[in-house]
Amino acid sequence: MDSKLILYNTLTRRKQEFEPLHPPFVGLYVCGPTVYGDPHLGHARPAITFDLLFRYLRATGYKVRYVRNITDVGHLENDADSGEDKIAKKARLEELEPMEVAQYYTNRYHEAMQRLNVLPPSIEPHASGHIIEQIAMIEKILDNGFAYVSNGSVYFDVEAYNKKYHYGKLSGRVLDDMMSHTRTLDGQEDKRNPFDFALWKKAAPEHIMRWPSPWSDGFPGWHMECSAMSTRYLGETFDIHGGGMDLMFPHHECEIAQSTAACGHDSARYWMHNNMITINGQKMGKSLGNFITLEELMTGNHKLLAQPYSPMTIRFFVLQAHYRSTLDFSNDALQAAEKGYERLMKGISTLNKLQPSATSSIDISGLESRLTAAMDDDLNSPIVISELFECIRMINQIHDGKQTISSSDLEELKRILNLFVFDILGLRDDLQNDNSQLLSSVMDIVLRIRQDAKQAKDWATSDKIRNELTAVGIKVKDSKEGSDWECE
Repeated sequence: MDSKLILYNTLTRRKQEFEPLHPPFVGLYVCGPTVYGDPHLGHARPAITFDLLFRYLRATGYKVRYVRNITDVGHLENDADSGEDKIAKKARLEELEPMEVAQYYTNRYHEAMQRLNVLPPSIEPHASGHIIEQIAMIEKILDNGFAYVSNGSVYFDVEAYNKKYHYGKLSGRVLDDMMSHTRTLDGQEDKRNPFDFALWKKAAPEHIMRWPSPWSDGFPGWHMECSAMSTRYLGETFDIHGGGMDLMFPHHECEIAQSTAACGHDSARYWMHNNMITINGQKMGKSLGNFITLEELMTGNHKLLAQPYSPMTIRFFVLQAHYRSTLDFSNDALQAAEKGYERLMKGISTLNKLQPSATSSIDISGLESRLTAAMDDDLNSPIVISELFECIRMINQIHDGKQTISSSDLEELKRILNLFVFDILGLRDDLQNDNSQLLSSVMDIVLRIRQDAKQAKDWATSDKIRNELTAVGIKVKDSKEGSDWECE
């Protein structure tokens, strides 16, 4: 594929041609889930967005090291520097070991991702498994004068950092404005400034998850894990850092500050952010209590749902919108996605049944370049889907005898659609599986009726069933054990 990928870089606020540091190698880091509850629709969007990027980079010939973390420690309630660890709180409420909670919900997340056909990352590091790296980076930040120790905790000195670098360059925030709009909160007396953030927190006596450090028995701050693990697996400078828009501030802003304070420069060259899924204009999330788990979506077991939706319907629903646009949840939107997905899969099924003609009355010469151009334009999946629907319209015309296609064009069309629908968009034809199960059930009924006819010596009915099945491509095989069937 001849591709010139253009990506919107949140850091520069413009689209830029993607030029990897060490082609054909690409380093990609994406913030993964905090594993204290079942994955929900809000988790599906970044997973599918960056799976699309991962798939497209590989399809265009890049060798990608995709790192997506698991946050299993350090993420406190309300994304703050005070309160209880989200996983430890869940463990306390359920009377479990925290790592038991983390493992259970990590497994649940993996199961959901598999059902959505999201490829596993190349490396999936856990925050709890990289305490040593996080302590080492904190020590570098302290040595460089951008952090301070206070009562056994270590805090990032935002004001000192901002004098040399620019704190807020990703999110567009200005430190002076933040200073005038912040106030000291209870439990934050250890900080020099309210907007300073924790690199290491001294554990309270009741805090379960703790590790020894030069400063105290405690745990790393939430932001520290991604700086340490991206550096560990991708180097001090790498190509792309991705995540949800809700992570831009404070999480990603703090990451940039930490990496720059430790290494003297930002880590990622391109920052990519997917927009939010909303319900009635509100961001979907656990903290707001308006989320729908993927399990609920797939079973239909939720008050907002009119029916269950298949994993591929959910994936199609996400891909129908550009990753930087908001995606509003509704039953109508999901039902429309279901119809769109089914139309696409039925079209591909029809494509595989087409018989070639001597010549083509259709022109497919520009199809791949149009699909590639859409993907190259900041992963414009809605345009890709629109082009694919045009293909399906053309396929149906050929099937109905209104157009013709040559053997070579037919093979080329199959190659292009398989590449973009299955390899790049990552869709699966679940309808085939559903239809297979349905056909199997129907055939069991038909063969029982035929067996009853044979037992009644109604040979005419028995032969009629067998002959009519043969006519539609289903071969009936009789034996001493009974009857079986296969598609010819």
